[in-house]
Amino acid sequence: MANNNFIDYVKINCRSGKGGAGSHHFFRAKGLPNGGPDGGDGGRGGHIILEGSSQLWTLLHLQYRKHLFAQDGEGGGGNLRSGAQGEDIVIQVPLGTVARDAETGEMKLEITENGQRLILTPGGRGGLGNDHFKTSTNQAPQYAQPGEPAVEEQVILELKLLADVGLVGFPNAGKSTLLSVVSAAKPKIADYAFTTLVPNLGVVAYRDFRSFVMADIPGIIEGAADGRGLGTRFLRHIERNSMLLFMIACDSKDIAAEYKILLGELEQFNPDLLDKKRLLAITKSDMLDEELEAEILASLPADLPRTLFISSLTNKNIQPLKDLIWGALHEE
Repeated sequence: MANNNFIDYVKINCRSGKGGAGSHHFFRAKGLPNGGPDGGDGGRGGHIILEGSSQLWTLLHLQYRKHLFAQDGEGGGGNLRSGAQGEDIVIQVPLGTVARDAETGEMKLEITENGQRLILTPGGRGGLGNDHFKTSTNQAPQYAQPGEPAVEEQVILELKLLADVGLVGFPNAGKSTLLSVVSAAKPKIADYAFTTLVPNLGVVAYRDFRSFVMADIPGIIEGAADGRGLGTRFLRHIERNSMLLFMIACDSKDIAAEYKILLGELEQFNPDLLDKKRLLAITKSDMLDEELEAEILASLPADLPRTLFISSLTNKNIQPLKDLIWGALHEE
């Protein structure tokens, strides 16, 4: 997915349709000048509906569509004719889209399944015609219900990518390189920090035609929770990941300290992220021999997660890494 086409946040103004008014009508016919009430009901105003689509990966198609106005319902008519319902507006969004009230920040709904439809902004109900209000003591009611008004609100749509594995690490730790090696994704790769400016998804092929989805997010730096670097803007993309793969380069001055910093930034953003399964990959290990690997392992504290030395350049331990990930994803 092209960097400049990845949109994961949009703010839109939604207005549903107002309900049609119920009819205040009485039956009239030759020889029957004073017939009873026969006013029909008004039609419901149009809803604004979100529909999940597995074919979409971004909110780009909504970036410049800032106003969504659904159709009003029509008024009822005589002879108990109901008014037509206002036409709904159905907006397709990627799986993992969350809708929030722009004023309060309260979550309204989330779309997680293909074809799932949820009402974002409900249309007003149509009013009842005067036929509903006739009684034995009031056989000619002189009133009918008006339709309910439209609902107008500002809504924020946020995308949280759905992936099995989220890659977590400092800039230039080799996350994008790993994704390009294990999947068909083509993220930008270069030897400088913050090469990755938007999340990237890749489908990783595994044994016996099985697969899992890996998400590469822009690198975290110390202080990201306070807005340094790219801040925590993209951390929401790993909130729905089943597990986290921490990646730290083998030439780091202190691998354990870097891991603790990354863990701390995740905890500040959302403590629930610490409940996810974790693996640690020490990258660029084609520069290491067995003696150096043993020395690094011996220096790591025991509370670190399962650790593996990998090299995307030489494919060192890439298949064992896939095996570990698959096992972690499917263990009871």
